[in-house]
Amino acid sequence: MPKFLLAMALVLLLTMSAGLVRVIIGPTPPDRMMAAQLLGTSGIATLLLLSRALNVPALLDVALIFALLAAVSVAAFTRRRAGADQP
Repeated sequence: MPKFLLAMALVLLLTMSAGLVRVIIGPTPPDRMMAAQLLGTSGIATLLLLSRALNVPALLDVALIFALLAAVSVAAFTRRRAGADQP
């Protein structure tokens, strides 16, 4: 079972690398933000899989903190974009 979890973590890391390319070359800021959300979600999932595969419970706490930071970053981006639309 740990080998399967590690393989899934590797697949998620590959997904994160594709998302990183979109963050760098994204044509619009919303595209970049969605790719950043993909990075956050994939990173959290990777940490959860590694926590289970390697039997390191501290990674669960790190994943929880990353989830909270991802939610705050979306709120900040949305607020910034909403303020930029007004004259």
